[in-house]
Amino acid sequence: MPQIPEKIHELTVGQLSARSGAAVSALHFYESKGLITSRRTSGNQRRYGRDTLRRVAFVRAAQRVGIPLATIRDALAGLPEERTPTREDWARLSETWRTELDRRIAQLGKLRDHLSDCIGCGCLSLDTCVLSNPDDVFGTGLTGSRLLAERTT
Repeated sequence: MPQIPEKIHELTVGQLSARSGAAVSALHFYESKGLITSRRTSGNQRRYGRDTLRRVAFVRAAQRVGIPLATIRDALAGLPEERTPTREDWARLSETWRTELDRRIAQLGKLRDHLSDCIGCGCLSLDTCVLSNPDDVFGTGLTGSRLLAERTT
């Protein structure tokens, strides 16, 4: 991994990419979504502060556990500019994300457990389908494809 001398306070997009492991296109995307910022030189080249390395690592770690980019952006917006997210920042934010992740894990577990019940056609032809008719909310009325016909009329 290329080392950046301590006296260099700004990184080119190529240096940031090499150090962070994120593709240049990903860095441009992160910037377009407000996750990281750069300044432009007189030659219109991007320059990133050294703290952007930690921000990129923060974004990538949060993405790996399934946190949406908008949520990550909101979290980073709550941190002071030009300060790298700290271990304490990560602990605080990850605690707030834990509830949402637990909810999603439970939902995926239910889907996995009911997968064998699904015929996979999506037409509601089963009397009770836990995937397309959760909790059989339509079971007291119509069943099967007639329900779809009723909705379109």
